[in-house]
Order: sequence, then C-alpha cells, then structure tokens
Amino acid sequence: MSAGTLPQSPTDTRSPGNSQSPAPAGRGASAATGADDGRIGLRANLRHIGALARRNMLQIKQDPESMFDAVFMPIIFVLLFVYVFGGAIAGKGNNQEYVNYVVPGLMAMMGMNIAMGVGTGVNDDFKKGVMDRFRTMPIARSSVLIAKIVVEIGRMMIATAILLGMGFLLGLTIHTSVLGLLGAIGLSMVFGASLMWIFILLGLTMKTAQAVQGMAMIVLMPLQFGSSIFAPTSTMPGWLKSFTDYNPLSNLADASRGLINGGPVGHSVGMTLAWSIAITALMAPLAVAKFRKKT
Repeated sequence: MSAGTLPQSPTDTRSPGNSQSPAPAGRGASAATGADDGRIGLRANLRHIGALARRNMLQIKQDPESMFDAVFMPIIFVLLFVYVFGGAIAGKGNNQEYVNYVVPGLMAMMGMNIAMGVGTGVNDDFKKGVMDRFRTMPIARSSVLIAKIVVEIGRMMIATAILLGMGFLLGLTIHTSVLGLLGAIGLSMVFGASLMWIFILLGLTMKTAQAVQGMAMIVLMPLQFGSSIFAPTSTMPGWLKSFTDYNPLSNLADASRGLINGGPVGHSVGMTLAWSIAITALMAPLAVAKFRKKT
C-alpha cells in the first residue's frame, strides 16, 4: 500500500493462498466501486472526512495567501459601509447606530462570499489531478466534498470573528445576550454551509475557476444588494421590496439583527432554516452525483 492511501476494508483483504472464490461482480470488484455502493460505515466515513479536511488545512498552511479574503474582507467591508453609507442612511453623527444595523447583515454576506471559495477550490483540484488520486481510494465520494465544507466553515468562523471584532471597535453593542450573539453566528454558519453546495456544483460544472467566479458574482450581486443587509427595505419600490421579502439573505440579516439587537425573530429564523434545509436537500445530491460522474 502506498503512503497516504486510506486503508481498505478488511473484507477486501485476501492472502495468495486463500481458497475463497472472488467476490461476485458488482460486490466490491474494486475499491472505488465499494466506496459508492454504501458499504462504508459511519465511523470510517468520518475518519475519511477528517483525513481529507486535514489535507485541505495543510494546503492552506502551504498557501497562506488563500486566507486573505477571510482576514481582510471583513475589515474592508465594515469600514467601507459604515463610513461611506452610515451617515447617509442613519444620519450624520449616527454611525454607531448604523454599525448595529449593518454588522449583523454583513454576517450573512460573509457566508456567501466565503462559500464562493469552495467552488473555485473544487475546480482547481480537478485541474491539478488531485481528484484522480481520490478516485483510487476506497472512500465515499461525498466525504471529499464534505471535507471541503468543513474547512470552509472554519474559514467562515475566522471571517465572522474578525467582522465582529471590527464591529466592537466601531461601537457594536449586544442588546440581547451572548447566547443571542452565538445564535446569530450559528445561523450564519448553517446558511453558509448550505450555500457551499451551490458553489460546489458550479465548480464541478464550469470549465475554469474564472468561470466559477464570474457565475458566482452574477448570483451574488442581486442577492446581496437586493436585500436588507445594507439599508432598510421600506424605501424600495414595491417590486423590489417583494423580492427582498423572499430573499434568504434578507431573512438571515433580519434574524441576526433580532438575535443581537432584540426584537421578533421567529419568522426570519424559521425562513432562514427552511432555506438552508431546502438548498442542502436539493443541491447536495446534485453535487455528489455530478462529482461521481465527473471523476
């Protein structure tokens, strides 16, 4: 067995003098086939996800520049929107009030921007031939994608921590409790993880990483600016306000504000969770199926 190859199941091990007949066709004829026919147990699957997640983290360690978006984007966004739009939206001298409005909204935006990196990463792995190596291993195909999501959730948590740190420096105040803040962070993580399946599918479908980024921006721009992230929707025209009411980013931004600033959160939290479940239920099977077909 070559170094770095995950161990095969004991049922696939035979000594040269074993008198048992070979397994029937379709029943473990190859390790790769065995990974797809449901015979990998939960414990082994979790072990494979952990090993692949570690590989992705080591990749980040070797290329620290890949963390620039998670580190610097929250700082730039908070400073930009607070000092450029804060006075116009909240009134001159009310920047601190706008901080409490926009920072919870930016938590929703962070998840969507970080999620885009999953698609480009998957696409790049195919270009480098990494997926050909994974294909030879007796692992579930979904574990490769889930490991990507696990690491990106970690990047998202770092970006959110920096975002909140900047918010506190500029006067962000928690009007509810620490549990409310943690609830807002958790809700952002859940929704961000569901979005990653969309970008994974894009990464598997588009031919280049540049195409993934271009398509992602087409999706991101209307959702981000046609929402309640940066400004209240009360002054928007009726047709746009109707769109923002169903925009999942608006629901997440409103839920985060309610959990941090106080106010009703039942509807917005419920809608955010419903969107997260629906996106994952639809996109995850499509992404795994596309991954199997592509590899």
